[in-house]
Amino acid sequence: MTYSGRVTVGGSADVHELKDLMITKVAVGPMDNNAYLLRCRATDEQLLIDAANDADTLLGTIGDDGIASVVTTHRHGDHWQALARVVAATGARTHAGRDDAEGIPVPTDVLVDDGDTIRVGRVELTARHLVGHTPGSIALVYDDPHGHPHVFTGDCLFPGGPGRTTQPEDFRSLMGGLEAKVFTLPDETWVYPGHGDDTTLGDERPHLEEWRARGW
Repeated sequence: MTYSGRVTVGGSADVHELKDLMITKVAVGPMDNNAYLLRCRATDEQLLIDAANDADTLLGTIGDDGIASVVTTHRHGDHWQALARVVAATGARTHAGRDDAEGIPVPTDVLVDDGDTIRVGRVELTARHLVGHTPGSIALVYDDPHGHPHVFTGDCLFPGGPGRTTQPEDFRSLMGGLEAKVFTLPDETWVYPGHGDDTTLGDERPHLEEWRARGW
């Protein structure tokens, strides 16, 4: 079936099948958070992005093969409610942005900086540090050698605009980071946000000046 990226809490997961990577998207919790399970097709190693909520659903999605790693995109509480249980059940190594790790109540094994590589089997993800929604938010870019890039943006980019900021300087910082580190990717780049539907950079790029003008 064709991947749509539309998932609902309590509903079925949606699976994006790439040549080297399988991406399973599931919605969990009262804030409709997205969690993404990445599976290297060559090695079957798995990595989870955001153990946001509902550990039973996440562990059921992970299955008996477990996960090697879990990445928390940022420190806001709705993105790590299930982290302790998932780590306890799987023994996964934890990753988070260096400047957000102190705000996550599960110890971070790997502090992530801009440009760092996180591996899942033979697949490489590149971290992009984006300041504004939180001080240490990270996006993860998978530059698919067989197609277009894929980027997991946490709460830094959604269909229709950047993530929430509370101060004008935070908004300017987030917009600057997005334009310098994310919108340099091609229009075909698929965007997987922390809540809601997916989008592409091509769909969002025409609105950058509109977002800057409105200030959110």
